[in-house]
Amino acid sequence: MAPTVVLLPGDGIGPEIIAPAVQVLDAVGAKFDYAEYPFGGASIDAHGTPLTDETLAACESADAVLLAAVGGPKWDTTDPDKPRPEQGLLALRKGLGLFANLRPVRPLPALYDASPLKLDVIERTDLLVVRELTGGIYFGEKSRTEDRASDACVYTREEIERISRVAFGAARSRVTSVDKANVLETSRLWREVVGALHGREFPNVELEHLLVDNAAMRLISAPRHFDVILTENMFGDILSDEAAMLTGSIGMLPSASLGGDGPGVFEPVHGSAPDIAGSGAANPLAMFLSAALMLRHGFGMEAEAAAVESAVDRALAEGLRTRDLGGAATTADATQAVLKHI
Repeated sequence: MAPTVVLLPGDGIGPEIIAPAVQVLDAVGAKFDYAEYPFGGASIDAHGTPLTDETLAACESADAVLLAAVGGPKWDTTDPDKPRPEQGLLALRKGLGLFANLRPVRPLPALYDASPLKLDVIERTDLLVVRELTGGIYFGEKSRTEDRASDACVYTREEIERISRVAFGAARSRVTSVDKANVLETSRLWREVVGALHGREFPNVELEHLLVDNAAMRLISAPRHFDVILTENMFGDILSDEAAMLTGSIGMLPSASLGGDGPGVFEPVHGSAPDIAGSGAANPLAMFLSAALMLRHGFGMEAEAAAVESAVDRALAEGLRTRDLGGAATTADATQAVLKHI
């Protein structure tokens, strides 16, 4: 019996890029049983909530979850009583216990000219952002009155230790732990716990601590400095999107969200791009690369994952450029260019 993969197309360009990803998976011989469910804004429209109990249960029983994109201006609201698509993402992460978000950032030589940064700054950059995903200010207690609002930022020693182990385990040489320890008590605990764990369990990996503002500057001025960036939820959200621009387009960045024994969620970093939805112009490459991360981290299918990544690299080297990369290739063009190299 084939493993089960739940597909969450979501909103905007999501349905347009998830179907080609299944084509790519089929082409490398990865056979799965797929089940598709509404998620995000599409689920709000259909069911009044961004994540139904049925969808969450299906994800919990699956072997992996492939998610495309959520959100859009249709569902934007500041009313705390109205559902937002992004709430579905947070609930899915919490429900599946996905505490570790991995975002590899490796500018491809074929796309060096697409980055707004100079060649001598970005070339040979190969870093991984490891973001804590279920704690911090996004999940803290919230309050709101007409004149006052608050969001609590809370971290425990256990939460910091488990995400730190992921980062140290992934490092080739160095972990850069990013915090705001000159201001925040949560960051002071973070720095203390990361340092103690390093000394006890990972003394052979170099550890440095950087304040988040310094890290943001160095990510642009000297990205080759980084091997693994370890950080908390909100800082990781911001820094990983900043790092996306090293690749020339946020449309090129995949991600994996992992937890304990349950299924992981694999999704491109970009949003739902409602401005181009339905035009056939969406860049599916980050979706393909997210599928490759699913093969690698979800199923241990290293050869198949490498085949997808190599096909993307070769298609770009041959000149494939979608609109976000300065070209005119459509979603279908990009899909065929990748399939040609599998």
